[in-house]
Amino acid sequence: MKKGLIIGGILAMLAVAIGAFGAHALKDILGSYRATYETGVQYQMFHAVAILVCALAYEKLNSRLVGAAIILFSAGIILFSGSLYILSITKITVLGAITPIGGVCFIAAWICFIIAAAKSRPTFRSF
Repeated sequence: MKKGLIIGGILAMLAVAIGAFGAHALKDILGSYRATYETGVQYQMFHAVAILVCALAYEKLNSRLVGAAIILFSAGIILFSGSLYILSITKITVLGAITPIGGVCFIAAWICFIIAAAKSRPTFRSF
């Protein structure tokens, strides 16, 4: 699934860029919110890699569930990591209420992936 590979690659690249930007340009602005910002970066990278795995597994697994997982992982990154980035920079704590919605998206994506894997037919090819 070419789109999944592109989306995963872009989100992984952005995780590196956002992390570097936070470590250097935003160091003074983040202050005590640095760990919160770093959590956003970590979750973005973890789930960007999950999108890449889904894209690579798309043909082998139930494509509808894997496609749903890619969408949910992407939404989770935007809501979870995005809210943590904005919260860390603006210090508007009410934005923290958005973060759990992103977490639910991540959980739902993993459930889709697990079900797709469980329903797949095993192949007996050697590597």
